Amino acid sequence: MKALSPGLQAHLDAGTTTLAWCWRISRADGVTLGFTDHDRALSFDGTDFEPESGFAASEIRAGSDLAVDAQDAEGVLSSDRITETDILDGRWDNAQVELWRVNWTDTSQRVLLRRGAVGQIRRGRMAFVAEVRSLAHLLGQTVGRTFQAGCDAELGDARCGVDLENAVYKGTGIVTERLRDRAFRASGLAAFETGWFAFGTLTWTSGANAGRITEVLAHELTGSSATLTLLEAPIRAFAPGDSFVARAGCDKRIKTCAAKFANVVNFRGFPHIPGQDAVLRYASQNAGHAGDVL
Repeated sequence: MKALSPGLQAHLDAGTTTLAWCWRISRADGVTLGFTDHDRALSFDGTDFEPESGFAASEIRAGSDLAVDAQDAEGVLSSDRITETDILDGRWDNAQVELWRVNWTDTSQRVLLRRGAVGQIRRGRMAFVAEVRSLAHLLGQTVGRTFQAGCDAELGDARCGVDLENAVYKGTGIVTERLRDRAFRASGLAAFETGWFAFGTLTWTSGANAGRITEVLAHELTGSSATLTLLEAPIRAFAPGDSFVARAGCDKRIKTCAAKFANVVNFRGFPHIPGQDAVLRYASQNAGHAGDVL
């Protein structure tokens, strides 16, 4: 049950109300945006809520079990702060959402109805529909480790322990030639052998993608020129002159952990478990499947 302020309760009891919906959205990149379905700007808690933003909410659904409740926020791309490029770029993914019911004549009279996160976004030519999931969606995330041969730690995290800020594992480069929408040649990486940055990350430091982080699929070195292929093409095209910082990658094998990082003590996989070949082999006295200890 929601606790209402005395002022808002009195306003509701009066019968004639002046209420509006307000959405406050906090993206992962630190940008906080406010939108309202009212016809003029509203402001509270340090956030300005933009009017006529094209937002329209579906009904609010809430259950008593642990199922994920969801609400749709439908809108058109009418706000300068909502762009199709940002949606495609993932800047709205999992953004934190607060849904407020506000008395627009006195914004101190308000109640927070729901907190959630932006889930699936469906786009049309001129409009989008964003699913707003309740906090119960966090209960559906997988927690715990996976029993597998490869390491399940993230390179550079606390469980791994490798310092990716070490100059041995980090290089600064500049795009010299665009080859495809996700491949380019770069200078500045001649000191790193072929494959050093494969499965690593690349952080753009200038250009249209400045601040964005993407994954590196392949890294080749020809003379003093490096060729990098990204896992996905950036939404905003890169161009010659764009600078970036590349960090080493890991294929999660214990052999790589030992040779490249000298970090076997922190390896988080189980390299000696039987593989698929052991499961598929038929019983044979001379083929290693005679019932002995593997």
